[in-house]
Amino acid sequence: MNHQVTVQPSGHQYTVQAEETLLAAAIRQSVGLPYGCQDGACGSCKCKLLQGEIALGPHQLKALSEAERAQGFILACRATALSDVVIESHEVVGAGEFPVKKMPARVSSITHLAPDVVRVMLQLPAADPLRYRAGQYIQFLLPGGVRRSYSMANAPSESPQIELHLRHMPGGRFTDHVFSAMKEKEIQRIEGPFGSFFLREDPERKPMIFLASGTGFAPIKAMLEQMQANADTRPVTLYWGGRKLPDLYLRDWVEQQCAVMPNLRFVPVLSEADAGWAGRTGFVHQAVMADCPDLSGHAVYACGAPVMVEAAQRDFTTLCRLPEDAFFADAFTTEADKAGAKA
Repeated sequence: MNHQVTVQPSGHQYTVQAEETLLAAAIRQSVGLPYGCQDGACGSCKCKLLQGEIALGPHQLKALSEAERAQGFILACRATALSDVVIESHEVVGAGEFPVKKMPARVSSITHLAPDVVRVMLQLPAADPLRYRAGQYIQFLLPGGVRRSYSMANAPSESPQIELHLRHMPGGRFTDHVFSAMKEKEIQRIEGPFGSFFLREDPERKPMIFLASGTGFAPIKAMLEQMQANADTRPVTLYWGGRKLPDLYLRDWVEQQCAVMPNLRFVPVLSEADAGWAGRTGFVHQAVMADCPDLSGHAVYACGAPVMVEAAQRDFTTLCRLPEDAFFADAFTTEADKAGAKA
């Protein structure tokens, strides 16, 4: 039986089918609900149930705590409607702008960027281009209904190729294959684009902080390319954190971008630096706080490990006066999490 979902405060309405989650139906009908992993792990799709009944599927407590559930919050990616429902959620302009589609993709090249990171270039059908926003992601469709998600690391262009950065997760069903058996010309099935993490337009031209850890740099790279292509001269400082120097696997590329983008500043940060490292050390989000104790006039785009993203959101908003609606994030999860997580 179908039910109707009403989104407040916009008043937008859409239909959800039996056994379909509120988020899946929103994506299908191009309704711009915010979301990330689609798997109950990141909490990006958290919203409030104002009226009606839902069934809430399995999820991680870090995404939705028992206290939040008691207050009426739900995860749209894990909620199925048992009646017509009304939810409270901000909508993301442009999140559902491009249609989600399935297509074959041919592996055109595999390049090692670090001992545990590769760049995979995928060739897509030239007659059926994938339209997306810099910062969004695609999913690999694996046997048995398993999915693995990766952000595009290149800005949208006329080229039918997309760039992905994959970190090896030992024991991971997909990345073990990538690092041991994947070959050029191999065909994979993908679906996308997904995600509400992308660069917003800003008539106030507030300075931006790009915050990345590890391969969370991939969508940030796409955003930087998009800024350059659009002649976007908003001031932006990139803080990229890793444990060791090899974790900053495209450091040279960033430094080259700084040479052609005068509005870009780069701050690399290592948490376990070897002797001889003359740069910043410690936790990457704390480097931001040291440099910008007042973030009230900034916008922050953060991507990487959930622990980093969660700490940044908490500390920036509570200690550095960053408005909650000026923090945009995509927290990567791992293959140890449920199917569909980013790994």
